[in-house]
Amino acid sequence: MGGHNAGEVASRLAVDTLAEFVRASREDSGITWPYGFVTSLGFEANQLKSALQLANQEIRFKAQRDPSYDGMGSTVVALLVRDHRGAFASVGDSRLYRWRNGQLTQLSEDDSWATSMLRAGASPEAIRQHGMRHMLTRALGTGQALDVTVSEFALADDDLFLICSDGLHGPLGDQGMAKVLAAASGDLDALTSALVDAANDAGGPDNVTVVVVRYGDGRHRRTLADESGQTLSEYAVTAGLLVAVGIVVSGLLINMMQRFVVNIVHELSFLTP
Repeated sequence: MGGHNAGEVASRLAVDTLAEFVRASREDSGITWPYGFVTSLGFEANQLKSALQLANQEIRFKAQRDPSYDGMGSTVVALLVRDHRGAFASVGDSRLYRWRNGQLTQLSEDDSWATSMLRAGASPEAIRQHGMRHMLTRALGTGQALDVTVSEFALADDDLFLICSDGLHGPLGDQGMAKVLAAASGDLDALTSALVDAANDAGGPDNVTVVVVRYGDGRHRRTLADESGQTLSEYAVTAGLLVAVGIVVSGLLINMMQRFVVNIVHELSFLTP
């Protein structure tokens, strides 16, 4: 959370906890589900629901043990893909978008004062001028109880998912992001760079986190060029690395971290032959 203490520590705990639980619950059929298993949801949705609860507690416990971390928290967007289904969960104002057939759709909903006021009938113009417009109503690590909403949806071949912090969607808006996506080639590295550059050119005052994932069905499955032999689908299921942690870190999102995220996601992307 930008402007808050130790945001980079909270966001790293969120990523690590998410990835660890997703992997463990996939590999161990006897694993304990600490927050229960909701039978009306799919397996991946339950993974996300429990993983975010665990991440929330890990951040809180870390802050309680070390006073220098008091008040830290993180936003998060997590996406899991398996077969032809996707599941995602979000906390805070980082977002998940889907680009399909030239149409950009926001799938997540912000946990913010501005969104609450919009629901209550306030005008967008009034909210844009209000000093509380960036205030979060929910974030990891800020309370013992965390209400996690998980959504599931069907995937279509060549769906492209954009996961980003408010450093991107804030200065560009949906129209600005759609313009960059429409002009993009198939190169995901070039696309992420173009989005970051566009946000900076628009005067973006915040750090920018961008993750782009392209989905392809089984006809386009291929094995990554490494010794593990895992398919792209198998990598996507573990998906701790498909987490865009809404890392609005307090000025510490250095270029090395940005390149790391971009490179990892590029390897995980479902590219057509």
